[in-house]
Amino acid sequence: MAKIIHFPQDFLWGSATSAYQVEGGIENSDWSRIFPAGLACDHYRLYEKDFDLLKELSQNAYRFSIEWSRIEPTEGRFNEKEIEHYRRVLKALRERGVKSMVTLHHFTLPLWLARRGGFANSQSVFYFSRFAEKMFKEYGEIVDFWVTLNEPLIYATVMAPLLKKKNGLGLPDLPAILLTIKNEISAHRKTHEVFHRLAKESKTAVYVGIAKNNAYFVPFNPKSFLDRLAVGLCRYFWNGYFLDRIKDRLDFIGLNYYFHHQIKFPFFLKQKKKLISDLGWEVFPEGIYHALLELKKYQLPIYITENGVADAEDKLREEFIEGHLSWIGRAIEEEVDVRGYFHWSLIDNFEWDKGFGPRFGLIEIDYETMERKIRPSAREYAKISRENKLVQ
Repeated sequence: MAKIIHFPQDFLWGSATSAYQVEGGIENSDWSRIFPAGLACDHYRLYEKDFDLLKELSQNAYRFSIEWSRIEPTEGRFNEKEIEHYRRVLKALRERGVKSMVTLHHFTLPLWLARRGGFANSQSVFYFSRFAEKMFKEYGEIVDFWVTLNEPLIYATVMAPLLKKKNGLGLPDLPAILLTIKNEISAHRKTHEVFHRLAKESKTAVYVGIAKNNAYFVPFNPKSFLDRLAVGLCRYFWNGYFLDRIKDRLDFIGLNYYFHHQIKFPFFLKQKKKLISDLGWEVFPEGIYHALLELKKYQLPIYITENGVADAEDKLREEFIEGHLSWIGRAIEEEVDVRGYFHWSLIDNFEWDKGFGPRFGLIEIDYETMERKIRPSAREYAKISRENKLVQ
């Protein structure tokens, strides 16, 4: 007999993108100078076509980012043309009955701020909260959810150091990483405070969260005390540390889940890799269940803000989606308050330092013609979204 997993009423079914990875034409960010994306997917011009495809796939929510370097190309000066562009984007979603989740920082920074040290500069808290306040004043009434920062620890420990190294500024240093994390925490807290103050003044509803990349850590040798100790430290510092410092300034938690790591003391990452993506990442759906159980203690609504697989031939994606949704369903049965799932990604995209090779999209992009083609796995996800249930 088939097993049927029903999802909560008003569950959000969506997908996600980030501006630099899909929009194209971004020339004044820190990433554009080292890893230029060119036209990317031309989503900046073709967003309405992409939203029509999103609706065809029965999705009712979309997560995207606003490119800070477009909005504030020079310090303190806002570009009204670009502000109007994102207003049109938000209105296009509203016209289609699609909820919006807007990310304010998805790894890229305006060049002027990057040259001042980015989030390693203590003034970044002021710069970010000023940008965020401007965005709320412009769009507060037409945005459903706000995400302040995407994967702050990935940014601090991987992305920012990578750019620093590529710019010839030396290897990453621990003090800069720790300062970046400290300032990200302050930037989130300040933005949450500002948004709620403005929302109260304007009598506007506001929901502010974070997109936190948490992994499922297990000991390489369950009988080893040292391996278990290392796992406890990983869970504390990677999964819990940031959230514990902003938990009183969160309206929801966004979970980005990709990784299951076996830890061998002191901090060696191991994977059995029985099933792997095109990037060599292990596919382990059960891990999302354990990651969600870890978040239950915060007693906050949870949205899966990213979960996806690099799979150019679309051999893994359908099973990947169904497997993760099955374990999400189990977490919901155990009273974890999961309210939505955003698959990564709506369309193929520029995968940062990996370029255009990895294919994460529900929709395939021909980068020469910009033609969009819905993958078969996307049709299966659409069926689940439309029926608000998973039949196994």
